[in-house]
Amino acid sequence: MNIAASVVLVLVAGLASQLLAARLRIPAIVVLIAVGLTLGPFTGWVTVDLEPDELSELIGLGVAVILFEGGMSLRFSEFRRVGRGIGRLTIFGPPVAMALTAGAAHWVGDFDWPVSLVLGAILVVTGPTVIAPLLRQAGLRRDSAALLKWEGIVNDPIGVTLAFLTFQLFALSDDGAASVLGGLMFAIIVGGGMGAGVGLLMGVAFRRGWVPGHLKSPLLLVAVLLVAGLGNRMQDETGLLAVTAMGLVLGNMRLAEREQLLHFKEGLTVVLVSSLFIVIPATLTAEDLRELDLRIVAFVLVLMFVVRPITIALVTLRSDVPKPDRILLGWIAPRGIVAAATAGSFGPAMEAAGYPDGAQLVPTVFLVIIVTVVAHGFTLAPLARRLGLTMGPRNGLLLVGASRFGLELAEALRRLGVRTTIADGRYQSLQPARMAGVPTYFGEVLSEHADETLEEAGVSHVLAATDNDYYNALVARSLGTEYGFHRSFQVAPAEGTGERRALTFERRASYAFDGSTDLAGLDAHVADGWRIHATHLTREYGRRELAQRLGGDADVIPLGTVDPAGALRLISPDQRFIPPKGSTVLYLGPAKARTATAAVPVVDDAAVEGGATP
Repeated sequence: MNIAASVVLVLVAGLASQLLAARLRIPAIVVLIAVGLTLGPFTGWVTVDLEPDELSELIGLGVAVILFEGGMSLRFSEFRRVGRGIGRLTIFGPPVAMALTAGAAHWVGDFDWPVSLVLGAILVVTGPTVIAPLLRQAGLRRDSAALLKWEGIVNDPIGVTLAFLTFQLFALSDDGAASVLGGLMFAIIVGGGMGAGVGLLMGVAFRRGWVPGHLKSPLLLVAVLLVAGLGNRMQDETGLLAVTAMGLVLGNMRLAEREQLLHFKEGLTVVLVSSLFIVIPATLTAEDLRELDLRIVAFVLVLMFVVRPITIALVTLRSDVPKPDRILLGWIAPRGIVAAATAGSFGPAMEAAGYPDGAQLVPTVFLVIIVTVVAHGFTLAPLARRLGLTMGPRNGLLLVGASRFGLELAEALRRLGVRTTIADGRYQSLQPARMAGVPTYFGEVLSEHADETLEEAGVSHVLAATDNDYYNALVARSLGTEYGFHRSFQVAPAEGTGERRALTFERRASYAFDGSTDLAGLDAHVADGWRIHATHLTREYGRRELAQRLGGDADVIPLGTVDPAGALRLISPDQRFIPPKGSTVLYLGPAKARTATAAVPVVDDAAVEGGATP
């Protein structure tokens, strides 16, 4: 297979694996490694015809982009809240983990000491590309998630640097341990300082408009690769620390285009992770896999059940890290792409330097990755729930703008078990909701304070319903990046207004409900005595029966559905859907009058068998 066909196959296989994992709700790396092994050593469809050094350099560039993106996602506000815990995990954690892992590798896995120490350094990393999706699935509270995220992102370049310096100690240098410590300090001070400086300069250039908008993302990508290359020229593997520092500085500069840049890097990171986890397993051979034996299996188990808990216990001793977080940290430590890439670099190099056990580095690390990702991926959420560290189910509505209609909707949803939080910047406007016992938030919903405060609200849907249509569009589009644009809505502007013509589909969110009634119309209906009704769809009571029941002269306004599992879905002409049988349909209509057949246009007899027991 030629190089072009191999590249296409790797990209297709990687993204298909990501989609399959998302559909099955399992860690993507499990699927990626299985596909990589299938395409590589099992079938030979993907082969890597590059020298080990060339492949290592290419993989290193991909890892640099991944770590830069991780650095951009770190926020100093998180460090201010849980800084002591983060400091212990990132300062004391790497040397303690390296020492304990090396000891386990030597005494349990029967590796010789040089290979054991290199392996201990490699397994310091805890995989940010694995941690991030696991945290999203588990719904951890913000502080607990911050501890795992910071440890994963910051310790990755430290672990890689330690691995290189340890390899250098045994294979390339006779200077002793002092050279390792000196090299680590050089990487942190010089490499980190260079990366931070470049990040600051890039941020200033972006702020002052020195770079055209369409060139910012491409220029940033090139800058990341350049910084990684320069860092590695100064000292091998220093580039990873440099790009992590660069991302950390740039991500905290409050740039107007921060989200745009981050989304670009996130998409690129997904492609890189998918490709690398196909390519790296494909470099393994059947002989490599046969290197795995019971000693290595025992080492992996000791690493998970002994080394990690002891490491966390030691580095958090007498700290203010809560006990539930310590327990969680003592179990959760999945390894990812950085560990695989580092092992792929140093395994063959250790073997070439005269250490036969180096041949077992790559298969051992892949076994660690597979076992930890599976074990931690499937246990993170249950353990976090048991420890009380989760936010609870995300099935709530954030309604931006206090109004008569909003209060009516909140109370109707509360009766169906769906929590609604009403947010408004005018304190007095929230008084009716507070008196009714509806959760409220006073302040700007786009602020960092709101982002932290509303964490516990379990928000899954956003409805912007203020009297300012442009502000509604801003809120719904901004929060749509977090909750999903298919779950972010705004009330429609009034018919025939300039706002309706000015707000193109690309600049607004989906219009809620019938797509034509504005907030003033909704409030007027409630003032006239209209109420929100609920109709339960069953097999015997479908659209036809519901239409007959709603027959009359007055129009009604469809609002949303709550499915049998209790999940909310708002109705919108921009997002057609068919509620399953057993759903409850909500609509706004006169309190007693019989209303028109247009009530539930989303229900289709051809696709839904069912109706309601009114």
